[in-house]
Amino acid sequence: MTKEVNPEETTRAQAFELWMKAPNPMVTFFKTIDVTRLVKVSKRKGMKFNMLLDYCIGRAASSIKEFYLLPVGEQLIQYDSIAVNTIVKNKDGEASSCDILYLEDLDEFNRQYLKNTTQVAETCQDLDLSDNCMVIGTSAIVNTEIDGAVGMYSGIFNNPFIIWERYKKKWFRYYLPISFQFHHTQMDGAHAGRFLANLQEEINRL
Repeated sequence: MTKEVNPEETTRAQAFELWMKAPNPMVTFFKTIDVTRLVKVSKRKGMKFNMLLDYCIGRAASSIKEFYLLPVGEQLIQYDSIAVNTIVKNKDGEASSCDILYLEDLDEFNRQYLKNTTQVAETCQDLDLSDNCMVIGTSAIVNTEIDGAVGMYSGIFNNPFIIWERYKKKWFRYYLPISFQFHHTQMDGAHAGRFLANLQEEINRL
């Protein structure tokens, strides 16, 4: 469920005034996270690494109220649910987009992830939940090593966006460099920093 809200009645009133018409209101943080726990759970349970990371992203965001507000056009829209987007290689070898509704139960999230990504891969049709969910975009660039990436700001897609490459092993632990881009109207640096800290905590307790 979504609804338009009056920015003046939210904690983002000043940010809305400052950043909605800025030439580039996007901010990007870079961080390396320890994904040792994800790698171990993935291997032990036979679950996809990217699915587990998407789940932890949704879980980390779900406790931060700013993630439920998003500037869309010239409006501020409030959502009551969060989805995590993943890019799927379809049967034609092209990239398709697939949104996964965040569910607190990991097994249910996994079942939905497998069902939706399989459907998108076979039909070559994107699965878009943005009408009802605040969608966190992701892109996994695992075929090459990069030091960082910044998402393109189009003025249309204002959603938070996370990019990562393949994880690296150092001694007995695994590390993953990520970038996190967000619209300054939606959240401040402190909120983004709390999200990244939450993400590490959720990974560690998985």
